[in-house]
Amino acid sequence: MIEGGPVISAKNIWKLFGKHPGRYLANMPAGKTFDEILADGYIAGIKDVSIEVTRGEMLVVMGLSGSGKSTLVRCFSRLHDITGGTLKVDGQDIMSLSEKELIALRRSKMGMVFQSFGLLPYRTVLENVAFPLEMRGQDRHSRRERALEMVKLVGLEGREEYFPRELSGGQQQRVGIARSLAIEPDIWFLDEPFSALDPLIRREMQDEFLRLQGLLSKTIVFITHDFDEALRLADRIAVMKDGTIEQCDTPDQIVLNPATEYIRKFTKDINKARVVRAGALLLPLNGPLPEGGAPIPGEALIQELGQVLVNDERAHLPVADKSGAIIGSLDRRVALNILLGIE
Repeated sequence: MIEGGPVISAKNIWKLFGKHPGRYLANMPAGKTFDEILADGYIAGIKDVSIEVTRGEMLVVMGLSGSGKSTLVRCFSRLHDITGGTLKVDGQDIMSLSEKELIALRRSKMGMVFQSFGLLPYRTVLENVAFPLEMRGQDRHSRRERALEMVKLVGLEGREEYFPRELSGGQQQRVGIARSLAIEPDIWFLDEPFSALDPLIRREMQDEFLRLQGLLSKTIVFITHDFDEALRLADRIAVMKDGTIEQCDTPDQIVLNPATEYIRKFTKDINKARVVRAGALLLPLNGPLPEGGAPIPGEALIQELGQVLVNDERAHLPVADKSGAIIGSLDRRVALNILLGIE
């Protein structure tokens, strides 16, 4: 759920890899393509990207290998220094921070989970989860209490004294998630955290992740190359290609209104009925409310409305928000076309 203003604000940021990238960028003519920059001996990991991440939002960044998605998140946390542009976290220009200030920012505001679990093999689950608190200098009793809370939160109660080798892959990833949450981060970066898991465990971890986000309402930047995963998790999706963001929008709008041919190809095989919600097709009410039948929830997927759409013969169906207030109407024919896969 999106709750407020921007937590991360990136304006025209660049990350170039090569010799003297700052000098090259300062003298580079506008409009150079990724391939032209490459021919000059540089790699444009991030190419003139502007984006904001809103407080409480789950932004999913996706793209093929080499598209720039991991580089972007590493810039957000300043694991990479940007070559150009401005990057702010909570209104603070993070490129102006000293090393000491940057470490303090990461320790107080940022949690990170990566594809590799990165657990300490000779420490128990509880000790792994408490480790960042130990690095912060927190006393043993308070860090143990906090670690116990996090272990319970991710469903590993009873396994506190297990070692990583005694856990399944999914359980190890839960430990990684608990460890990143132990410091109570405002911002949570996750770089393909579930990609090493088998499909069944991956689905379970997605369920667990959605449950945690429902409880905690963190500001999250989540990287994946799996479009189904992105559609399931995201408030918004940013699709990257050659260091740029091709489109950043809600899952509904990404599949309904692809901005480029690249996005169109990305989404062509997606079953729109399991992505698009009634609220995305909302029309303003024109005249009295359609009579008969209960209103459709704006959050309902078109796929979930199949029986209603087939049986209800009204041309327009009223749509309600979570409080039950009518917020508009749904064109039944348009919704049926999406349900049946008719363009």
